Amino acid sequence: MLPVLRGPVEADVAIVGAGFTGLSTALHLAEAAPGLTTIVLEAEEPGFGASGRNNGQVIPTLTRPDPDDLVARLGPERGERFVALVRDSAAFTFALIRRLGIDCEAVQAGWIQPAHSPERFERVSRKRFEQWSRRGAEVELLEPRRLAERLGSEAWCGGWAARTGGHLNPLAFARGLARAAVARGVRLFARSPVTGLERRGTSWRLATPSGSVEARRVLLATAAYSGPPTGALARTFVPFRPWMLASEPLGENVRRSVVPGGEAVSDTRADLRFLRWTVEGRLVSGGALALPLHERARLGRRVGELLARAFPPLAGLRFAFAWTAEIALTPDRHPHLLALGPELYAWIGCNGRGVALATALGPHLAALLTGGDERALPLPLERPKPIPLAGLAAVLVRLALPYYRWLDSRP
Repeated sequence: MLPVLRGPVEADVAIVGAGFTGLSTALHLAEAAPGLTTIVLEAEEPGFGASGRNNGQVIPTLTRPDPDDLVARLGPERGERFVALVRDSAAFTFALIRRLGIDCEAVQAGWIQPAHSPERFERVSRKRFEQWSRRGAEVELLEPRRLAERLGSEAWCGGWAARTGGHLNPLAFARGLARAAVARGVRLFARSPVTGLERRGTSWRLATPSGSVEARRVLLATAAYSGPPTGALARTFVPFRPWMLASEPLGENVRRSVVPGGEAVSDTRADLRFLRWTVEGRLVSGGALALPLHERARLGRRVGELLARAFPPLAGLRFAFAWTAEIALTPDRHPHLLALGPELYAWIGCNGRGVALATALGPHLAALLTGGDERALPLPLERPKPIPLAGLAAVLVRLALPYYRWLDSRP
């Protein structure tokens, strides 16, 4: 049982948020600079937010920017450095799990992105395969017949795959990172939400309901759960709430015919189709609700019907569990490393790729928090750019789902 922060304490570094970003950063801080005092403040429990309640896919790419886009945006040197970090992010995550001995149902069987139309196969799959292959990634192009063999379905039109990807139990992974960080001297306080953040001289004071922390450097690792105390950070993203669904355990005959290799799968649709198996034979999938008033059961029926069309053995699929969490979408779909004040930092923009990306950023954020050279960072430090009418933007994203589905239906 993790303690609640009570009374005033001091630290060299304070991290707000015990998700993948905060925990990986704290862990690597403790390993690289054991003489520093690191405190992590979590409003609930480790992994409570999107880190512990996502689909569990470990994907070594971003959702929209491809390698050439990143290099064009960040410049040749830093751009290729960040591309290499993304390329290796899944391998880094699975290696960390093995090194720490975290029991989180980790399966490094690869990740497949099927194309939902011939046009997407030519325009998206081939391009991504070519760009990642040129940079040494372990990828393969899957022509339609080969993809059908890998998936057990002819519902898609080819695709590409990253062999270093896979999937895991995200909540178990977050808890494992928390245990490893605490074992290395990190002070982790649960049920200790930050209610105030102010600059005092050369340090920051973080207030909680029953205590406070004085720290020289601060990392806000709160992502979509950023609130008023985080200032401008809370207005730099659009919150989005996808739903995850897990079926009852399915028979071995079904598992042998639906993605028999055990890869994680997420396709090229704007209204994403995704799935993976758990070690106990549950199929994990999900989707987004067009309106918050739609019932969860309706989504389950819709997802079950869509999966059954692609995989006839899944006819009559029922979901036993459902859960949701908020993720942070950046308007440009790029990640951003932010300087919010003197030695006050944050990053935002995993855009649904947080398992691998946030974990792999941990050592780099740790270096920043120990006073490392900013020029060595894989992303430049930026000032926050608040989104005008951010609350309205969140509503518009949900309302746009029918439009996205119409786009997906076009040839």
